[in-house]
Amino acid sequence: MHDGSGRVVVQNLTKTFGQVLAVQNLSFTVEPGSVTGFLGPNGAGKTTTLRMLLGLVTPTAGHATINGQPFHHLGNPARVVGAVLEAQSFHPQRSARNHLRVYAAAIGMPDQRVEEVLHLVGLRDAGQRSVGGFSMGMRQRLALATALLGDPQVLVLDEPSNGLDPEGIVWLRTFLQGFARQGRTVLVSSHLLSEVEQTVEQVVILSRGQAMYYGPLDQLRKAQQSRVIVRPADAPQLTAKLEEAGHTNIEQLPEGVLAVAGVEPEQVGDLALEAGVAIYGMHTQQADLEQIFFQMTSGQFSGAQLNPASPQFQQQFQQQLHQQYQQQQMQPQYQQQPQQPYQQPPSGWPQPPAQQPEQQQWQRPQDGGQQ
Repeated sequence: MHDGSGRVVVQNLTKTFGQVLAVQNLSFTVEPGSVTGFLGPNGAGKTTTLRMLLGLVTPTAGHATINGQPFHHLGNPARVVGAVLEAQSFHPQRSARNHLRVYAAAIGMPDQRVEEVLHLVGLRDAGQRSVGGFSMGMRQRLALATALLGDPQVLVLDEPSNGLDPEGIVWLRTFLQGFARQGRTVLVSSHLLSEVEQTVEQVVILSRGQAMYYGPLDQLRKAQQSRVIVRPADAPQLTAKLEEAGHTNIEQLPEGVLAVAGVEPEQVGDLALEAGVAIYGMHTQQADLEQIFFQMTSGQFSGAQLNPASPQFQQQFQQQLHQQYQQQQMQPQYQQQPQQPYQQPPSGWPQPPAQQPEQQQWQRPQDGGQQ
């Protein structure tokens, strides 16, 4: 039942819990045919927003619609929206197949659809197993299978990669992109940009319940700033040569070091050679998307949405890079080491939390036994 556009619209959404302002005047649109990432640190208001979208929480102000209607006006919503929220409950003794059959009957879908979704999520061979013995990743797949039972037009997922191994994450990425290519709508939340960077085309970045950025992911990529850090023998002379060549975005750092933006190291080296200036060290300092994401959600900005290409953002971001450089210079060095490019610690997919051993249930001692 794929009536309507599949468009998700959040308009001036606000939610307070007592004195706590969880979501504040939030607005964005999720278009069909693409995967939209709903990003922000834990506690930013992502889950609250999704619950308001799905009719589980009543907004204090504003509204959210799917196909132009609130969730509770969709008739048989499971045939329009498939959702996976963080908290999933399954009967531990029920098999995955029987769990899906119960939900399929509730929304009027045949048992054949159960077999289809088990195959889609890679649980066909585990369909007869009790859910109580499933790993966290398998539970995530079963939750996704439940959301897909109604063959929905819109898919809303809250932290869907939790517990998935690297192979499962690649599978999820491929599945979501294929789902969107069918002209359907995908909204997926995460607290890590690295989790969804290769999956989404649009992003909504949330911090303290407010939208810090809403737009194409490519625009964030274009905002990546790189600069060449060079330590010349004669900084003024090299600066003059760089400016003569049209490279005017130069920052003076301590100890005669220059930071030159919009230039390659080879160009700096060639110009230094022409100017007869010796170079004692040079490397490229580049920020990645993860750094930009952390900058947006660090609490330094408040209120309005920010464009990463705006002068305000670029100024703040360059100041952060400068501070990082100064911190590196202040670290004690007991022997001179060649300068290395500044690199963000590699970010990988989050690993599932260590499983705690199940507590043994208390059993009544047999007659004549010891307690």
